[in-house]
Amino acid sequence: METDIRFRHKSLVENSKSGDRNAQYQLYELYVDAMYNIGMRFLGIKEDAEDIVQDSFVDAFKNLHNFKYESTFGAWLKRIVINKSINHLKVKRLPLAAMDDHEYHLTEEPNNEPIDKTDVEKVKRGIEKLPLGYKNIINLYLLEGYDHMEIGEVLGISTSTSKSQYHRAKKKLVEIINTL
Repeated sequence: METDIRFRHKSLVENSKSGDRNAQYQLYELYVDAMYNIGMRFLGIKEDAEDIVQDSFVDAFKNLHNFKYESTFGAWLKRIVINKSINHLKVKRLPLAAMDDHEYHLTEEPNNEPIDKTDVEKVKRGIEKLPLGYKNIINLYLLEGYDHMEIGEVLGISTSTSKSQYHRAKKKLVEIINTL
């Protein structure tokens, strides 16, 4: 089954490379919702997320000849959406939170009890309340699965800064969640 899906996706990519508009539309339909969700997590504004997703697909189809199957098409497209989202935030001059600007110290670490749906909603609300830089680190690391080296490359920061920002973001998130 998974092999069939991979073959279908590869076939759509190859047909799209040769200019097949139907194949491009099918790829768009397969990935548009997931890419929109990524854009919304980073940008938080529906219109901005929609614009970024459209621009990302246009760029992806223009540069499809550069796609070499080193990852899945979805992973490649996701990286485009994330990079465009971050660049959009930079243009709006919404920088990462400076490390010295936000010193948060918690006396307790969170416990490891099972999480119910109410807790998941609290976490989502908490992430939304984080300063933008912290929110980006949390999104990239926890939700998108990037490691700190990749985050550093995407955000133009060092690996150690990514780790420190993540640690501080996690502490701030716990603080926020505890007030909800």
